[in-house]
Amino acid sequence: MDIIVNHTSMQPIYEQICGQIKDKIIHGKLAEGTNLPSVRILARELRVSALTVKKSYDTLEQEGFIITVHGKGSFVASANQEQMMEEKRKEVESELEHAIRKGKSCGMDKKDLEDLFYILLEE
Repeated sequence: MDIIVNHTSMQPIYEQICGQIKDKIIHGKLAEGTNLPSVRILARELRVSALTVKKSYDTLEQEGFIITVHGKGSFVASANQEQMMEEKRKEVESELEHAIRKGKSCGMDKKDLEDLFYILLEE
């Protein structure tokens, strides 16, 4: 599985793994029913503890992105459209927050940001 772990990041490794798998599911790169690598195999590939991968899988399961069948493995759960839309909204919100912070750091005030937002919205 194509996951990149940044050992120098302030974000915990299990969150990095979880986030990247969630992103692949949301964007359709991992289809419903896709069998995920076993905890041990993914841990070996990423050179991290199996407990770290297990925590990622547990989190994804709690959030409804995957299901685990003992003895068979973990699979991408059936798509919950409402949950997928909520995740996409969170992503947009995060990017807008980043853009606003960047604009303010460049000296833009609320009016400048609003004007720019509405100009871009019309395109």
